[in-house]
Amino acid sequence: MTQPIYPLHPDLKLVLASQSPRRKALLEQLGYSFTTVAPDVDETPPERSSPSGWLPELASRKARAVAERLGEPENTVIVAADTVVTVDEEWLGKPSTEQEARDHLYRLSGRQHQVMTGLALWMAGTIHTSVTVTVVHFRRLEKDVIERYVQTGEPLDKAGAYAIQGQAAAFVDKLEGCYFNVVGLPLHDLVELLGHLHALGNS
Repeated sequence: MTQPIYPLHPDLKLVLASQSPRRKALLEQLGYSFTTVAPDVDETPPERSSPSGWLPELASRKARAVAERLGEPENTVIVAADTVVTVDEEWLGKPSTEQEARDHLYRLSGRQHQVMTGLALWMAGTIHTSVTVTVVHFRRLEKDVIERYVQTGEPLDKAGAYAIQGQAAAFVDKLEGCYFNVVGLPLHDLVELLGHLHALGNS
């Protein structure tokens, strides 16, 4: 594996609190060696909660759940994240049916929306968090285009019912902010937090 250009302290191990193939691929892209553990937490947001407040809290819960499952290991960094799509201050989560996917895509057609990711890093019982926001502008989507996209099956496990790294890349007219955040893991903010931990490890 390629060595990371932003390395962790050599004594630290890295754990990804996710089974998402997209997050795993992005972390591998940075050259890190890591293991994955799926967190078991309730992801239902409290009523009237804001994404900017709830997402880092949820990511923190995921990181803590994995830390507890592993016995709060020493010399270990646990990375957790959660991503949502919002439009008109409404959350668009992962659609559970094809019709829900169609509804999401009609909502996003021809307008802009926000993709927000809460990121949490656990180490030695301490949590470090951040929130990343990307604004995505969609072209107008014709009914037949939406239907063909839904039939690919790609929208069904994606927040907002689309995968920017898949065929939905053709929907994007403009993007403001971090592309990788839309995929599911804001790499710039992740490296910033890992750099902070690296500095702590060398102090």
